[in-house]
Amino acid sequence: MAVEMKRQIQGLVVARAGDKSATVLVEHKVMHPRYHKFVKRFKKYIVHDEKNELKIGDTIAAIECRPLSARKKFRLKAVLKTGVE
Repeated sequence: MAVEMKRQIQGLVVARAGDKSATVLVEHKVMHPRYHKFVKRFKKYIVHDEKNELKIGDTIAAIECRPLSARKKFRLKAVLKTGVE
């Protein structure tokens, strides 16, 4: 039986998405297939924040969990750096 690893993401809080939720922007770099340069790709995730402690500008780590709503599938693991709001 294989043990399934949970995905972890790191990103920047760009919005407070209602009660106990935050929108996190995650950036990763991929090699362009034709030009062979690294280009940035961005994706937004909704993260569950049980204590409502996140502020816009914070850098966080989140871990995958069971679906909490239609789009919310990550929960807050740690606040890595606080931003200025």
